[in-house]
Amino acid sequence: MISPNSCPFHRLKNRIFFSIYVPSVSMAARLPMLEFLQILLVQEPFNAEATRRDLAASYITPVDFFLKRNHGPIPIVHDINSYYVTISGMIDRPRKLSLDDIKKLPKYNVTATLQCAGNRRTEMSKTRKVRGVGWDVCALGNATWGGAKLSDVLRLIGLPYHTEISPSGGKHVEFTSVDQCPEEKGGPYKASIPLGHATNPAADVLVAYEMNGEVLKRDHGYPLRVVVPGVIGARSVKWLDRIDIIEEECQGFFMQKDYKMFPPSVDWDNIEWSARTPQMDYPVQSAICSLEDTNVIVPGEVNVTGYALSGGGRGIERVELSTNGGKSWFGAIRYQKDGVPYIAGDITSDKWAWVLFKAVVDVKGDTEIVVKAVDSSANVQPESVESIWNLRGILNTCWHRVRLSTMHNLRSFL
Repeated sequence: MISPNSCPFHRLKNRIFFSIYVPSVSMAARLPMLEFLQILLVQEPFNAEATRRDLAASYITPVDFFLKRNHGPIPIVHDINSYYVTISGMIDRPRKLSLDDIKKLPKYNVTATLQCAGNRRTEMSKTRKVRGVGWDVCALGNATWGGAKLSDVLRLIGLPYHTEISPSGGKHVEFTSVDQCPEEKGGPYKASIPLGHATNPAADVLVAYEMNGEVLKRDHGYPLRVVVPGVIGARSVKWLDRIDIIEEECQGFFMQKDYKMFPPSVDWDNIEWSARTPQMDYPVQSAICSLEDTNVIVPGEVNVTGYALSGGGRGIERVELSTNGGKSWFGAIRYQKDGVPYIAGDITSDKWAWVLFKAVVDVKGDTEIVVKAVDSSANVQPESVESIWNLRGILNTCWHRVRLSTMHNLRSFL
């Protein structure tokens, strides 16, 4: 563990701001490098998120502010010339592909938001305790990923576009990492998606080697990672080692005994993991990023900004705010790219990416500001966290609330 005396830590609300520090070679092998401040939630395995203001400051999330989510030590590929991905399973032509082989395929750039299923878990745990990393509202990020489409990679082994079942009976594509996870008893992280999803070019599933125009950083999956847009981040496997065509969905821990949505009545004594299917798409979500409950403000106009997103490529039709507990609502401005009006489902909009929102709220006294979003399929966020509470604390998509205190006489605080 890093000593507080040897590393520049600063505590804020029981969290730690982490600035770049590598005390030893062994530590460098286990911790990613951060060039800017993030909030360190768990040191080993390393898990960190941006501050609210940093996250919502730009449509494309800078690499150093992008969510760091890990279940084990960060692996290192020492010799890129000897690195390759094995493609095998229920196929006729197994292959091994190097990074250069992947780069020879047509390159695509896909702007997509990756969100951890545990985003906003801390808020859910205030209702009833849950298990998992205590994420605030920043367990996500929006990046432009560069790489080959998985559908093109699979064509190399004889699987045409839109293949639902391989000739040998394979129905799912399993991705296996090179890392080691305690939950897998020291084995690698793995996850899967349906073969029909993987072979659909329009799904934009990537075998990515770039992030925001640069080579992937080690903590984001170098040299190759999978990016599955519109699906919870747990299916976008980093440090790719194998791609296997399998008959049933992946039987790994994180597909079968984690990242499943259970009702509030299920606890650790009566849970039956096989009763639920693995979570794929994430529900509609929004959060305020410009304000926190601890803020004390001067009465007057307050700028409110944040993000909204929905899974499965669904756009955001509305973002609405309320200052009276949801009795009445007013709309916020939605946007993605500067100078381009956001229209859900339009060709000018990034279908796999979040939208940012902004509004001006007149605050006269102590106020609770509430936000909710509605997606293009008319899905809306639930009002209360109690109705969606679950023992793992995933998919907290209830209305996001920020409670503000006002100081009516500023001089009394100086």
